[in-house]
Amino acid sequence: MTEPTRLSPQIDTSVPHSARVWNYWLGGKDHYPADQTAGDAYSSKYPLIVPFAGESRDFLRRTTTFLARDAGLRQFIDLGAGLPTSNNTHEVVQRIDPTSRVVYVDHDPIVLLHVHALLTSTPEGATAYVEADMRDTERVLSGAAKTLDMTQPIGLVISDVLGHIVEWDEACGLVKRLVDRLPSGSYLALSHSTAADAAHQVVQDNYNSSGAIPYLLREPSVAIELFEGTELVEPGFTSWPRWRPDANTGTLTDRAGWGGVALIP
Repeated sequence: MTEPTRLSPQIDTSVPHSARVWNYWLGGKDHYPADQTAGDAYSSKYPLIVPFAGESRDFLRRTTTFLARDAGLRQFIDLGAGLPTSNNTHEVVQRIDPTSRVVYVDHDPIVLLHVHALLTSTPEGATAYVEADMRDTERVLSGAAKTLDMTQPIGLVISDVLGHIVEWDEACGLVKRLVDRLPSGSYLALSHSTAADAAHQVVQDNYNSSGAIPYLLREPSVAIELFEGTELVEPGFTSWPRWRPDANTGTLTDRAGWGGVALIP
């Protein structure tokens, strides 16, 4: 494990952080002993969480592939990007078209330490980073406009981060504000976790009460409201493994992870 050498005073490495715990489960190196301890405590009680993390990442790969290859998009906003691992959004879409342009949005000082890994664009394309709270619509869009043509279709990627917003109306509101401001022909690719079973919910509740940044698991019947005003493409809002699976698709998250891609009319 390699620790970053320069730390912001805002970062308390003695307290587990969800992005770093997730990074640990994904086999990354950007975490600290407290994160590993929290991740091990979680996985010891619910071992499936580790493959769940990988299947969430693979859902991101498949949906961004669809946006670039099938929908023909060349501009993307990745909201709440988190720590870079493998198959980051720009890597996926620039393999399909090197001219693709990607803007990452996050305000976490942990992510800022590693932003260089999200800015390794192809010469033909571009990547950029906007330091902003994802709820700050004006800052997100004005920052993205420095890299993207906001009059042309954009892929809005929101990958499993809205559980960090406790108030449901606030989560719905931020998605709606962004969707309403993007041009017609844009797409929304969004995922949200739910509880796979009662044991999963209990372990998540314990994690949320540990002092770490909480994540709320929401039922698919609730999370689908995030697509209001859009037109879901086939197969609709469904579990991660059922969304256009390929040879690499895992199946453990058939209950625990849901998502979809939708056209913004």
